Amino acid sequence: MRCVFVVVLLLLAGCGTVPKETRNACAVFEQRDNLFNNWRRAAYAAEREYGVPVPVLMATVYTESGFRHNAKPPRTKLLGFIPWTRISSAYGYSQALDGTWARYQAETGRWTARRSDFGDAIRFIAWYHNQSHQRNGIALNDTYRLYIAYYHGHSGYSRGNWSATAKAGAKRASGMAAIYARQLRGCNS
Repeated sequence: MRCVFVVVLLLLAGCGTVPKETRNACAVFEQRDNLFNNWRRAAYAAEREYGVPVPVLMATVYTESGFRHNAKPPRTKLLGFIPWTRISSAYGYSQALDGTWARYQAETGRWTARRSDFGDAIRFIAWYHNQSHQRNGIALNDTYRLYIAYYHGHSGYSRGNWSATAKAGAKRASGMAAIYARQLRGCNS
C-alpha cells in the first residue's frame, strides 16, 4: 500500500513543475503524458474541437506562461520597492484574464475548468483562437496574427495599433510554432 501511495505522490509531483525541454514539443509531451495527465491527448482534442493546429496552441502556451501552471504577471512597486498589485488578472498556462475566462466558462458550459490545468488551458486557447478566426478572419494556422489578437483582444486586434510587446511575442510564438510543427511531424505516434 505504501508503494502505491509513493508512486501516486511522485506522479502528482510532476504535474506542477515546468517540463525540462520546453523548446521541444515531443519532449514536453513525453514528460507530461502519464496515467493521470496526458498533455498530448488534451492538445489534439482541442485541435479537433476548434480547428487550431497543435503547434499554434503549444507555441501560445510557451510564449504566454513558459508552461508554468501558476504563472502570473509581475507585481507593480509602491514607492519603487514595495510589492503591490499585479498589472492584470492573467493566470495559469493560458494567462487568461478573469473576465475572459468567465466568458469562456459561460459560453462553453465548462464551469469546472481551471487555468492551472493544462487540458483546460489549451482548450481555452483553442477556443479563443477560433473566436479570433470567426470575428477577425484570421487563419487558424496564422500564429503571428492569432497571438496579436490573443494579446490585445479581438477589438484591439481590429483597431490595428499593436504594441511592440505584442509584436515581439507574436514573432516568438510564430517561430516556436514552426519549430514545434517540424518536431511533431517526427514524434507523433
